[in-house]
Amino acid sequence: MSNPVISVENLSKSYRLGQIGTGTFANDLNVWWAKVRGKPNPLLRIGETDPTFTAKSAKNAKEESGLRGSKNQEDGETIWALKDINFTVEQGEVLGIIGKNGAGKSTLLKILSRVTAPTSGKVKVKGRIASLLEVGTGFHPELTGRENIYLNGAILGMNRREIDRKFDEIVDFAEVEKFIDTPVKRYSSGMYVRLAFAVAAHLDPEILVVDEVLAVGDAAFQKKCLGKMGEVAKEGRTVLFVSHNMAAVSSLCNNGLVLQTGCISYAGSTERAISEYISNQSMPSETLLSDRSDRTGNGAIRFTRYLLWNRESKISIVQCGSPIEIILEYESKELTQLSDLKVAIVFSDSLGRRLSTCSMEHNIVAQKKFPTIGQIICNIDRFPLLHGRYYVLLWSSVNGQPADRIENAFYVDVAEGDFFGSGKLPRPEYHGSFLIDHSWRIEEIAK
Repeated sequence: MSNPVISVENLSKSYRLGQIGTGTFANDLNVWWAKVRGKPNPLLRIGETDPTFTAKSAKNAKEESGLRGSKNQEDGETIWALKDINFTVEQGEVLGIIGKNGAGKSTLLKILSRVTAPTSGKVKVKGRIASLLEVGTGFHPELTGRENIYLNGAILGMNRREIDRKFDEIVDFAEVEKFIDTPVKRYSSGMYVRLAFAVAAHLDPEILVVDEVLAVGDAAFQKKCLGKMGEVAKEGRTVLFVSHNMAAVSSLCNNGLVLQTGCISYAGSTERAISEYISNQSMPSETLLSDRSDRTGNGAIRFTRYLLWNRESKISIVQCGSPIEIILEYESKELTQLSDLKVAIVFSDSLGRRLSTCSMEHNIVAQKKFPTIGQIICNIDRFPLLHGRYYVLLWSSVNGQPADRIENAFYVDVAEGDFFGSGKLPRPEYHGSFLIDHSWRIEEIAK
């Protein structure tokens, strides 16, 4: 028998760009009341028009704003982050919510966690929700770690005796015993997120909501968190998990929800959801990166184009074991000293598992001057990945600050090749994902 703990019906969320409000509460109230009654904006001067305020009914305005479309639509100063979302989550289900940056994942979690309200639609939730949406969610910076544990427990509706019973377990999991009586504003981001997750996971919520914030922690902590979420699920509680790590989603979740430009493109099995997500990746067939809107960083340097060369000509497919050059064209208005720059090219498989990284940090670059427009070239003498398709993350930092990061910047198709020069093609099922250039010898033991 179906027992949904979360039911979402025709959920939509819009945001207005630009100025918020009219400046006073009284004016805002007058504008809102006029809009409810279908009247013109009372604050407009004669002859002025308001593109975001019409005298039409809410239903017509909603239709005109593009709710029926399949892509985010901007109408004047309004952008729709979610449009007509419908799904249910059963008790004990672990749902992975995946999608590229800007797909609406975080907005959906904020609505489910009651951090923000929907523009239209209904959300029904049965049980207490503990949410970890960003570093320090629900923490008061002036309070100590101990005080924040009790504050969060009270918010979840727990009494002091219940929190006392879980306190030692929370502190032990977060590994912050020495700093438990220190104001959390003095915590590092890693300490913050460890304690926040420990509180959210241990205070017996019926529903645990976790965003990509776990990426702040180190690998050991992430593994511990995934294990804890698995334990929570086995206890019959519900978990909503947002991540770009497809391997984690695959191992933890029993169902998946794929968001694309604010709409659900697939809901069902985790394996099919991951496949759908990968197939929807906006991998440009051309080589331009300048128009990618899903990048992050302060823009001190921006990648504008990539090229693959075999040292003689441009190529679209790399042969295993062959030499290649990955050419990254860039623009930079601020950077003048090369020593300030770090660049990395990260290769991952279709599940998001990192296979290898080429980092400028571990190689000596001869130039001292850094041109504001130029190209960074990574040379690989013998490409080590076996036959298949691999996805590339581009990352750079300037003076220790993230400058440009593009998830799934492009992919590399690799053809079979005689990597070892043995006349035989390496078998992926035997060698794994990548090959290591090596040799053997036998020596006699001296008696």
